[in-house]
Amino acid sequence: MRLLLVLSLLLALPAQAQIDPADYQEAADRIIEAALADSAAFERLAYLVDTFVPRFSGTQELEDAIDWVMSEMEADGFDEVHGQDVMVPAWQRNGEEATLLHPRGERTLAMMGLGGSIGTLPGGLTAEVLVVSSFDELTSLGDRARGKIVVYNVPFTTYGETVRYRVFGANQAAAAGAVASLVRSVGPISLQSPHTGTMRYDDRYPRIPNAALSIEAAELLQRMQDRGETPVVRLYMGARFGDDTLSRNIIAEFRGRERPEEVVVVGGHIDSWDVGTGAMDDAGGSVVTWEAVRLLMDLGLRPRRTIRVVLWTNEENGLRGALKYRESLDTTALRNHQLALESDSGVFDPIGFGFNATDEAFAMLKPIDALVEPVVTPRPDRYDGQFGLLEGGGGADIGPLIRDGVPGMSLNTDNEKYFWYHHSDADTVDKLDAAEVQRCVATVAILAYVAAEMPERLPHRGMLGEN
Repeated sequence: MRLLLVLSLLLALPAQAQIDPADYQEAADRIIEAALADSAAFERLAYLVDTFVPRFSGTQELEDAIDWVMSEMEADGFDEVHGQDVMVPAWQRNGEEATLLHPRGERTLAMMGLGGSIGTLPGGLTAEVLVVSSFDELTSLGDRARGKIVVYNVPFTTYGETVRYRVFGANQAAAAGAVASLVRSVGPISLQSPHTGTMRYDDRYPRIPNAALSIEAAELLQRMQDRGETPVVRLYMGARFGDDTLSRNIIAEFRGRERPEEVVVVGGHIDSWDVGTGAMDDAGGSVVTWEAVRLLMDLGLRPRRTIRVVLWTNEENGLRGALKYRESLDTTALRNHQLALESDSGVFDPIGFGFNATDEAFAMLKPIDALVEPVVTPRPDRYDGQFGLLEGGGGADIGPLIRDGVPGMSLNTDNEKYFWYHHSDADTVDKLDAAEVQRCVATVAILAYVAAEMPERLPHRGMLGEN
């Protein structure tokens, strides 16, 4: 039904409202040629993640990375580069260990504490394990979880569906009387590689330690329970919170030649988890969006509107950078946001963009497909084989803008393997391909240029639609 509506809008829009790809073809050709001529983005990405790790909120490594990025942006020739102060949490993992004590001899289980979890007492805790496959099963077992460590052995389906066990599992386990919660890592593949991530406590329930297990460890405990055995695990976690510390969003602008007050935002988040190097999540997205705008500057393609690169801080365990950026905008500044694009799902083979906006805005930009076609790769088994501008997109850092009506967009890539490495020690730059990274740069640069150059304003949702 919505597709029919968009098609009808494509036919009904005045000729001047819908972009004409011919108006941007020469610029797109130049962008593609320049982006594919070298591996500058990949080299910059590799240096960032090889040098500044981990870029976790509250660490000096994150602040050193921010200093380096801002210095590089100034050398690139951005019209303005500055940091936007943000107070961020300082959660510290410290030492941690999970050990199977029974029914076999002592055996270390691959585990990783979840961000925001409390620690155990200094001596740790030892308890029997109860393995469940869902929240409903836990509820159906009544008091059987009391005094035990609940293990959620829930196979990965989609991230959105499975991640709720990581985020809310401790609350449900505590409500059932458990002393700790262990969650099968949220991902489809494991080589004894647990995946961390954020979790949330609900003040209605006691706070209990919460950690992720590797898929292998969760399956081991499941098999033991299925055989009628009762596993016993000793858990130690030294996790604690320090005082909030000062960090920064990075903001760099390529000012528009005619309407500098109107902005197209592109970016990712500069922070990472405290494991791996955050090459995919999200140094890749940060560098690709930054490099896309640098490329436009080098080519002399200054559009009507300002293109603003925002690299948000503290996406992983707080979103305080995203909230600070939104809070810094008054109503006029918000209305002047033409579009916000976030790249935070890997910089693999580009497919196009997910778009979260009005049907009219979608119809206005849909012809961009013809411009990005040379650098995107349609996948017959994904997105129904479509490419270019597709419905449904956004990101955590641009979420506050989208909720207030700004058209939002995400870079879609062939990220089938993204969750193999996500939030784990395996998130390293060797998993990425330099040629794919450069094609992501070209794809984002074309979109950013067209959105900033097109004469028309993209309509916002709700009251902000009065452009």
